Amino acid sequence: MKRASLIFGLLLAVSGLHAQPLLYPKTPKVEHSDNYFGTVVPDPYRWMENDTAASVADWVQAENKVTFGYLEKIPFRDQVKARMTKIWNYAKYSTPFREGDNYYFFKNSGLQNQSVLYYQRGLDGKPAIFLDPNTLSSDGTVALSDFAFSKDGKYMAYSISRSGSDWREIYLLYVPTRTQLKDHLRWAKFTGLSWYHGGFYYSRYDAPADTTKALTAKNEFQKVYYHAIGDDQSADKLVYQDTAHAMRTFGLTVTQDERFGVLTIGQGGSKGNAAFLREMESQDPSFRPVIETFDDDFNPIGNVDGKVYFRTNRNSPNGRVVLVDPANPAEPNWKVVLPEQPDVLMNSSLVGGKLLATYMKDVSHRVYVYDTEGKLENEIGMPTLGTVGGFAGKKEDQIVFYSVTSFTFPSTIYQYDFRTKESKLYRKPEIDFTSEKYETKQVFYKSKDGTRIPMFIVHKKGLVLDGTNPTLLYGYGGFDISLAPGFNTARLVWLEQGGVYAQANLRGGGEYGEKWHEGGMGLHKQNVFDDFIAAAEYLIAERYTSPAKLAIQGGSNGGLLIGAVTNQRPDLFRVALPAVGVMDMLRFHKFTIGWAWVPDYGSSDDSVNFHNLYSFSPVQNIREGVEYPSTLVTTADHDDRVVPAHSFKYISTLQEKYHGNNPVLIRIETKAGHGGGKPTSKIIEETADIYSFTFYNMGVTPAY
Repeated sequence: MKRASLIFGLLLAVSGLHAQPLLYPKTPKVEHSDNYFGTVVPDPYRWMENDTAASVADWVQAENKVTFGYLEKIPFRDQVKARMTKIWNYAKYSTPFREGDNYYFFKNSGLQNQSVLYYQRGLDGKPAIFLDPNTLSSDGTVALSDFAFSKDGKYMAYSISRSGSDWREIYLLYVPTRTQLKDHLRWAKFTGLSWYHGGFYYSRYDAPADTTKALTAKNEFQKVYYHAIGDDQSADKLVYQDTAHAMRTFGLTVTQDERFGVLTIGQGGSKGNAAFLREMESQDPSFRPVIETFDDDFNPIGNVDGKVYFRTNRNSPNGRVVLVDPANPAEPNWKVVLPEQPDVLMNSSLVGGKLLATYMKDVSHRVYVYDTEGKLENEIGMPTLGTVGGFAGKKEDQIVFYSVTSFTFPSTIYQYDFRTKESKLYRKPEIDFTSEKYETKQVFYKSKDGTRIPMFIVHKKGLVLDGTNPTLLYGYGGFDISLAPGFNTARLVWLEQGGVYAQANLRGGGEYGEKWHEGGMGLHKQNVFDDFIAAAEYLIAERYTSPAKLAIQGGSNGGLLIGAVTNQRPDLFRVALPAVGVMDMLRFHKFTIGWAWVPDYGSSDDSVNFHNLYSFSPVQNIREGVEYPSTLVTTADHDDRVVPAHSFKYISTLQEKYHGNNPVLIRIETKAGHGGGKPTSKIIEETADIYSFTFYNMGVTPAY
């Protein structure tokens, strides 16, 4: 496309909620269509997939001009941002962990763009800055992505992300002096860092032939390498590759004592992973198979007495822990240590010579301590029903740290002592929010097919159920991901203005194990949309809200959710907020890591799955003559997880076909990606705009 072919529109002055229709950029269309098994599907905005084209950059600029012009006219936008900034400004900590003689933790003093890694000698030492990611860029758009310490704690390998991209650059630090070494590795992606002797294993791709396509081109033929301290990347040893299967991913993890290596392999089109074992000091460099199929999850936990623990859902949809003998790793020889339970095994770790297991019961966590043979010793009591994190450490640690959070319970850190079996408060945040004024309830409602779906509802105490409350309904429903209770600082701005927050636990997630996940996969994906629509109908029927006061929100797979249900039931919603969504279901697998989502979605390359995807794909199902809700799409120019072309094509189609007075806008962040590593300043600005847009289009004026 030529730059001159774009004709930019101007934003008309807006004196009221729906004074006049907006003039959007006149987005050019091309004559392009695809034939899917006899069905011809037009794709007039195909040119937007070329993310580095000057015409796309001009279109982005034009759309942002309209969007920010609209947002600037919202009279209380600055007050919403100011309140969000004030409430965000409190110290936030991570759970501490031990490496060598030091304890480490992350701290954000309040409004720092990136959290800072601190260290201290022992538990009582004075904290000092170890690594400050804020010094890596002037605008906070370089983030610390991952890190790993050598066994003796003297070296740390860490990876960074620039502008939110999934691409990683890896560096090394010498811990005693905090000196950065010359090591610099590039083109790493979807990788951990696992130390072995004088170096570490990591996974990467070959450098792109055309680096201008690095944010959109398919990621194929990942390889595992070993990097020795001090070497140039060109000297890294290739450890594992598969030249016959382009869409496989690999991870090599070494156990804490560096005795065993576990190779996990994922395959595009499958929902699980294979797993292989080897003894690192063996003269035989080959890996012996634990499981060679790709139908189930199989993840290493640690090793004791020459055997390795794995958490798996093989023949156990809710998960279990098995013990594998590397000398006889075949499935008939596995020993079940923690059998499958009615509740879902969410996580397990080997710390302090104990097995710690976190289970989910009706979307809240319980934690239990077992001995290494699987005998239950005790439950770790929680201060509230919610979500726990942490519980990571060494086999010899006597204490372990964990965090607890819920919707109105800020993330609070506790210290558990294995010797006394007792927990004590370690750090509690101080925040400008009175949680006692709010209440959380869990309800269960029926979906279209009668399935019982859980949903959390949060609001001020004493809420009057008269159908007039502004309500924000959030959902995801996919990839075995559970939406557990959690504290969200930005959400407080919504709640304190009398807003209701509802979070629906849709099928497709992992809230009730693999069967729940399968209920929203592939040809069953419509169940997810039905579950969400039923959640909205419940909130309206119970008079929490009405269609005039109901906003819906979701990101990534949740952005697909919002796009699909907005097409299917536009009458139910006043505001739609799809973020970084998978909006073109016929082409998602053509970009970056999209092919890995085929197990959850299916592929348009298959005739049966094509017809299913075509039935709900947001871009292809926007209709003319329909009153769509006010819509604010959000995406970012460096999103190489769900490429922004999804959102570009969606909003262009919506602006073309919708002729009503409700604004249908897109906010495109620059130097940002799918969400990970986004600096605090950008998070506050974007979220304040989202809430301002939502309040304004509901006719609600915040009381500041």
